[in-house]
Amino acid sequence: MRALLSKEVGGPETLTMGELPDPVAKPGEVVVAVKACAINYPDVIIIEDKYQFKPPRPFAPGGEIAGVVEAVGEGVDDLKPGDRVLGSTGWNGLAEKVAVERRRLYRLPEGKSFEQGASLLMTYGTSIHALLDRGHLKEGDTLLVLGAAGGIGLSVVELGKAFGARVIAAVSSEEKAAAAKAAGADETVIYGRAPFDKDASKALAEQFKAAVGPDGANVIYDPVGGDYAEPALRSIAWEGRYLVVGFPAGIPKLPLNLTLLKSCDVCGVFWGAFAARDPKANAAHVEHLFRLWEAGKISPHVSETFAFEDGGKAIAKLAGRGAIGKLVVKVAD
Repeated sequence: MRALLSKEVGGPETLTMGELPDPVAKPGEVVVAVKACAINYPDVIIIEDKYQFKPPRPFAPGGEIAGVVEAVGEGVDDLKPGDRVLGSTGWNGLAEKVAVERRRLYRLPEGKSFEQGASLLMTYGTSIHALLDRGHLKEGDTLLVLGAAGGIGLSVVELGKAFGARVIAAVSSEEKAAAAKAAGADETVIYGRAPFDKDASKALAEQFKAAVGPDGANVIYDPVGGDYAEPALRSIAWEGRYLVVGFPAGIPKLPLNLTLLKSCDVCGVFWGAFAARDPKANAAHVEHLFRLWEAGKISPHVSETFAFEDGGKAIAKLAGRGAIGKLVVKVAD
């Protein structure tokens, strides 16, 4: 079968179309004929050997797919060939077929496209776990979202509004601010490009404080990191929750005296590990997401689709922080 392969450590320019053996469904597994694969930040770093998982080469990046069941392994009796599914794979999603553990798959709701289905799980799954389990977001809270126009950022904006929060979207351009507003953000903050010196960091902190208001942000969702983290933390409310989600701008160092002064929590969010450790709780979250999707309160925003052969271009665009919403590679019709 065809696959977009990483044969050496490097950026998306090192990926080449090639062949992998057709997968076989082992007990508890399902072989899915991939129709669409969404691109996420782990795809950027897994091919550079900077991710926590390092699959043996050659492998295909791509951890979030939608497609059609082709075969089921022993012990799988609730899916059959022809069923439409979405799921998380870790990697090898940018291939014509992939074998997936049954627990990682969900039925794609009727009327929803493969492109949207491939764009739901990793972003909205991370965000609902972060907001409810780690951030304890409640109606009336103020939620500050960094990187709010990316796929994960827009998912947080939508979920924050669905859960009754006041949402402040922090982004890097007017175009991204408009996308966040369209997703429901109450206010936006446009920040500059890091790195920041001491004065620029202080100025950004004042921007955040002005936007969230005098009581501060009850929950801060940070999938960006880098020099944006400390200014955001300075805008947190008393007993607020700072959610550490990702580091495309670098791993920050936070002055811990701020956590004492605000009596706040800094909470790590590792959705993949949560889903593996507590699959029942994760499945309940996914069912909650399906209900919100059906009700029109969330909707995966696919801003651009790429041909299978151009999957490396999609990864490069995400790496360059040029994406609004989700980028999806169309693997097959």
